Amino acid sequence: MQRLSAANIVSFINQLDKSITYNYIDARNKGLIEIINADLPEGPIRIKRWNPSKGESSVGKKIEPISSELIWRIANAFIPDQPINFDRVLAGSYNTRSVLEALLAYTPQFHFAYPGRIETNGGKAVIKQGHKHLIWTPDEPHTAGKIKEIKTQVVISELPAQEATYDALVLSSEPTIEPMIDIAIKRRHAQIQIALYFIGKQLNFRTWIAQNDKGIMYQNKKIGEFEGVISRLQDEKLLTAYQDAAKAALLIDCIWFKNGKLMPAVMEVEHSTGVTSGLTRMKKFKDLFIGLEDLRYVIVASDEDRAKVIKEANHPQFRDLNIRFFPYSAVEELYSLCQRRKIKGVTESFLDCYMEPVLVDQN
Repeated sequence: MQRLSAANIVSFINQLDKSITYNYIDARNKGLIEIINADLPEGPIRIKRWNPSKGESSVGKKIEPISSELIWRIANAFIPDQPINFDRVLAGSYNTRSVLEALLAYTPQFHFAYPGRIETNGGKAVIKQGHKHLIWTPDEPHTAGKIKEIKTQVVISELPAQEATYDALVLSSEPTIEPMIDIAIKRRHAQIQIALYFIGKQLNFRTWIAQNDKGIMYQNKKIGEFEGVISRLQDEKLLTAYQDAAKAALLIDCIWFKNGKLMPAVMEVEHSTGVTSGLTRMKKFKDLFIGLEDLRYVIVASDEDRAKVIKEANHPQFRDLNIRFFPYSAVEELYSLCQRRKIKGVTESFLDCYMEPVLVDQN
């Protein structure tokens, strides 16, 4: 399936004529938008906006950024020929979301549409006129600099989309050899580790959680005490003959094991410390562990860190890891799927749908 990246979106908008102004999709909004510049490859995009009907002009208007984070969140929401509602995807956040929506509509690969929406009244489903959506139509481009409505037979349910949710967690008070980091950042790191554990549990994997993170409290219990969490890595069947490798892996954030014979993924969650530390830990482990070939070595990081992951993973000393990128959005999509559908019976190759290979061919 084709997927969009932030770099795609920034490139599309950067190709629009910067000498003209652009209207919003909704004709009731009399504002104008001017593209100032775009930082390639992944933003931000800088714009000015003003409303002539209110006596405003571009003179004196501040330059505003459309952030890389916003661009990545929208990029990850698009599937070819499927409408998305910007406000729903972004939960009403980001004050430049309508600007990004409008500018995308002027690029050739995006149309706007008003799909029907299902309302339930008294137990009876009724299809009514829907709200404005944007559709990515890579196979049906239109003229650049124009906006074009497309008719669609898609009907949108008014039920809220399933989101990944986490119960309350308490961070470990046990000493750690790593530097102190911001509490909000460390909490996000812990949430992702918890999501990885539950994904692994649903796929019938046993999970190693980094030795210094086992004290995280979740659902009134230390995560190290959860069913299927490995207590001693050195005793794991695959590693009994590789004790030096087991010791090297003690601080790796998450490792999945299956049936005592397979290791579906070795993962480092990089939220604040940079990518190199995780790559170095996995590289040391790989050099000491020769029991299995073609393991998945994975960097789990926020979507906007994709370029950084690609850059670091392609350094000569790390290329033999053949790193895969598992963005937070994909983690939470898979976690949500496990929560809702209780998937089972899939092979570990199912993970390849969510993990992007990032090794760049140098030939």
